Amino acid sequence: MLANLKIENVAVIEKAEVTFAPGFTVLTGETGAGKSILIDSINAILGNRTSRDLVRSGAQKACIWATFSSIPETVKAQLERCGYEASDDLLLYREINAEGKGSCRVNGMPATASVVRDISAGLLSIHGQHDSQSLTNPALHLGLLDQYAQNQTLFATYYQSYRALVAVKRKLDALQASEADKHRRVEMLTAEIDSIDAAALQPGEEKTLQERKNVITHAQSILQGITQAHLALAGDEEGEQAGAADLLGGAVEGLQSAARQDDSVAALAERLQELYYGARELATDLADRLDAYDFDAGELDQIESRLDTIYRIKQKFGMEVEELLAHREEAAAELETLQSSDQTIAELKAQMQTLYSRAKADAEALTQSRLKGFTAMNKQMKAALEFLNMPGIRFALKHTRGPLSSHGQDVVEFLISTNPGEEPKPLAKIASGGELSRIMLAFKSALADRDALPTVIYDEIDTGVSGLAAGRIGQLLHQTAQGRQVLCITHTPQVAAFADNQLLIQKNVRGDRTYTEIHALDMDGRVEVLARMISGDKVTELSLANARELIEKSH
Repeated sequence: MLANLKIENVAVIEKAEVTFAPGFTVLTGETGAGKSILIDSINAILGNRTSRDLVRSGAQKACIWATFSSIPETVKAQLERCGYEASDDLLLYREINAEGKGSCRVNGMPATASVVRDISAGLLSIHGQHDSQSLTNPALHLGLLDQYAQNQTLFATYYQSYRALVAVKRKLDALQASEADKHRRVEMLTAEIDSIDAAALQPGEEKTLQERKNVITHAQSILQGITQAHLALAGDEEGEQAGAADLLGGAVEGLQSAARQDDSVAALAERLQELYYGARELATDLADRLDAYDFDAGELDQIESRLDTIYRIKQKFGMEVEELLAHREEAAAELETLQSSDQTIAELKAQMQTLYSRAKADAEALTQSRLKGFTAMNKQMKAALEFLNMPGIRFALKHTRGPLSSHGQDVVEFLISTNPGEEPKPLAKIASGGELSRIMLAFKSALADRDALPTVIYDEIDTGVSGLAAGRIGQLLHQTAQGRQVLCITHTPQVAAFADNQLLIQKNVRGDRTYTEIHALDMDGRVEVLARMISGDKVTELSLANARELIEKSH
C-alpha cells in the first residue's frame, strides 16, 4: 500500500509530507485547495506523463517521493525482471525540471519512466473525476468486462491463434492477387528471361571481346613491330640479310675454335652460346606470334556486332552483365513460384481452415468466459446498486458474435433500466452523472474481490450524488477498504464520515505566495471540518453536534 508521500515544489505545494494508513482515507478541502495536485503528484511518481508546468513558480525543479509497504509478489517479480532488488518496501522518486527534463529512481537506482510504469502497474489504480463517463462509450465495455472475467489466459491463447491465422491469410492474399496481375507478371518475367537468354551472355565475355577488338584494330602496327623484330633476329628468307641469331652462331663457332686452343676462353664461348640459343628461341616465338595475328577480315565486324548486342541489353535493363545474369536467376525463381502458386494456394487454404477452426474454438471459449463473467458481475452490481439507492435497476448485456478480430468475436454493450417497466437502453441515454458515478463504483466494488491491487484512489466518485445515496457510497467504500487501502477525494460529508482517516488539504496565502498544506485530522478536527462541510463558514454547536453524530452513526 501507499505508506508515505513527500512533495516539494509541486504547483502551490512548496513542501508537504503525508503518511497514509490502511483502510478508508478521505481527503477533503475547499475547491482549488490542491487536492487534484496530490493526484497529479501520485500519477507522476507512477511514471505517467507529466508537464514542467507542475513545477512551482520560481523553483528549479519539483521532487516527489513515495514509499510503498507490503508490496504484492507480482510487483516484486516485476522489479527483479527489470533488474532491481525486491523487498517488502519500495521507494519511488520523480524529479521534474523546470526546463522540461526529469528523472526517475527505483529504490535509489536510476530508471526510465516506462520501467516505473511497468513496476507500479500492480501497486494502485486511480479513478479520475471523468472516468465514469467511459461507461457511456460502448467501445470500452468489452475491456471492463474482461477485467471482471479475469480471462487473461484465455485471451492470450486466442490471440496467439488469431495472429497465426492472420499471418497465413496475408500470405494467401499476396498469392491470390488478381489473375490479370499475375498473368501480366508472368508475361513480363518470361520476356525478361527470353531476352537475357537470347543474348547468351557469358561472364567475362565483354572484356575478352574488347581486348580482341583492340588487337585487331591495331593489328597493322603490331605486325609491323613483330616482323621487324623477327627479321632482325632471324634474317630474311632469301638469305640476303643475315639475322642477329645467325651472326651470334658465327661468333660462337669462332670462340669455340679459340677455346680449343685456350681453355680460358671456354667460359666466354659458353656465355655466347646461351645468347645464341636465346636469340633462336625468341625468333621462333616471334614467328609463332606472327601466325596468331592471322585473322579473318570479317572477325572485327563479328566482334563489334556482339559487343553491340551486349551494350543494348545492358542499356535495356540498366545492369552490367554479371548483374543481368543474377537478375535472370531471380526472375526464373519468381516465375517458378508464380507458376506453382496454385499448389501453394491450395496448401495455404487448407492451413488457414485448420487455423480458423482453432481460432474460432478459442474465441468461443473467450466468449463463454465473458458471458459467465457478466452473469456473476450483474448479480454483484445489482446488489451494490440497490444498496446505493438505485432500487429496481436492471443491468443487461447486448451481445453479438461478429467476425474474428484482435479482441475475439464479441461485440458487447452494457444496457441499463433505472425504472421498473422500462426496457434496458444504452447508458448514455439513460444514466445521469450521479447514476454513472454509482454504476462505476458498483463495478469497482465488484472488481475489488478479483483485483490484486492493494490501493485504489477515487477522485470525487460521489460527484452528483447527495443524501442517502452519498451515505451509501461512503459505506460501500468503507466496506471495499477492508483488507486494502482506499483513498477518496470528496466534498460530501456523508462520504467523509465513513472514513477511518481524514486528511485536510488547506490553501493559505502568505505575502504574495500561495501555499497548500496537508493535515491529518484527529476526531475533533474531523468534527469541525465535517461541520463546515455541512453548514458552510458559520460553524454552530448544532452543526458540530450533527457532524459528530454523523461520524458516530457511520461507525
